[in-house]
Amino acid sequence: MASKRERSGPPSEEFMLSRMRDWRAEHESELTPDNLEDDEELKLPDARAINLVLRVGELMLASGESTEAVSEAMLSLSVAFDLPRSEVSVTFTTISLSTHPGGDSPPITGERVVRRRTLDYFRVNELHTLVQQAALGLLELEDAKARLEQIRRARMPYPNWMIAMGFGLIASSASLMVGGGPIVAAVAFLATVLGDRTSVFLANRGVAEFYQMAAAAVVAASIGVGLLWVSTTMGLGLQAGAIITGNIMALLPGRPLVSSLQDGISGSYVSAAARLLETFFTLGAIVTGVVTVAYTATRLGIDLDLENLPSAGTAMDVPVLIGAAGIAMAFAISLAVPPRMLPTIGVLGVMIWLIYAGMRSVLEVPPVVGTVAGAVAVGVVGHWLARRTRRPVLPYLIPSIAPLLPGSILYRGLIEITQGTAVSGLLSIAEAVMVALALGAGVNLGGELVRAFQRGGLAGAGMRSRPAARRTRGGY
Repeated sequence: MASKRERSGPPSEEFMLSRMRDWRAEHESELTPDNLEDDEELKLPDARAINLVLRVGELMLASGESTEAVSEAMLSLSVAFDLPRSEVSVTFTTISLSTHPGGDSPPITGERVVRRRTLDYFRVNELHTLVQQAALGLLELEDAKARLEQIRRARMPYPNWMIAMGFGLIASSASLMVGGGPIVAAVAFLATVLGDRTSVFLANRGVAEFYQMAAAAVVAASIGVGLLWVSTTMGLGLQAGAIITGNIMALLPGRPLVSSLQDGISGSYVSAAARLLETFFTLGAIVTGVVTVAYTATRLGIDLDLENLPSAGTAMDVPVLIGAAGIAMAFAISLAVPPRMLPTIGVLGVMIWLIYAGMRSVLEVPPVVGTVAGAVAVGVVGHWLARRTRRPVLPYLIPSIAPLLPGSILYRGLIEITQGTAVSGLLSIAEAVMVALALGAGVNLGGELVRAFQRGGLAGAGMRSRPAARRTRGGY
């Protein structure tokens, strides 16, 4: 029987990309004109290439990609288009590229500032394809510029009305998941869409994002409290609180949370701190809006019963699983994830819930432990799929963790505060924060496990390992 070494066949793309990275790293000195003879003419870097690298990095960061991925993509393009001795710096809002021609020539530095962010993972996916093709030598500079312009002008894979409906589908799926029923799910859909349209209205008039989020929470929570009053008065028995839970899950900042921990782990501490602060500001806006409505409802005599707050618990019934898949896929639609990825994301959403609920039911572990276990599993599978399909990883991860976002825990804490049990409320909010951080840390740990056994990085970056992963203390 022939051994593995004797098998014939073309090398895999992953093998070719790894060999290219190694070759570029070993021959980096030959790609830079440090050893020019005195009579040789020094060739300055192409300004068009510098501009292309900066524009690609700017568009990737503005579309929701992580700092580390943006840096590596820019380095890949720098090597692909012969920019010698390139150094890249990416923060939360600023991108800079410096390249040194060699000899006594001064370095050439360019910078761009990201002033507006629009989450669009379809565009991120196309940009990654551009970088990979350029690194493999399949795109010349002019072709890459034309391709970038096409990506910049391309429309999202979903119409604008479907993106807006995606937020409503998140809330309705979450309401169904926590036992709200069809009527409550339909009202949750309408309430969240109205809240989103209110936020868009305020954004068009230059209102700060904090107040946009707070207004969206106020609108949806008011509708939820109104339905609760109607249900109590008429004896309908509706779980109207599920409307507020669903709206909270639609507004919770899963993307900046995961990105902040990813940036921190990779050594980009400035960006990590900025993203984490963005997360807490968004959380503060949600808390402000919901607490305002809940306190007003309590003062008006509307009974917000703590004993009957909506929660999925550890159920694994069919409606709960449908809700988990719906939340994940609706999140993906709202983030403009390519349609062909939606079924996989739905499966990942069900998987993370089954692991969480199974561990809590069988092993009776705390919610944080179950959350970490599910997030690690999704992180491993998501990173493996991203490497297998040569796509960015965040479109797999961000929607898939949505079923475990702590909407019910946060809602309980806010109601406890409005009813005078501030200590219990603060403890519930702290638990919600811990669960959210466990989600972010878990998916990143899954990525580190994959990275430990596979070569990482985009093609052509010339990097054998992540710089932040080298030892910084202890023996050498």
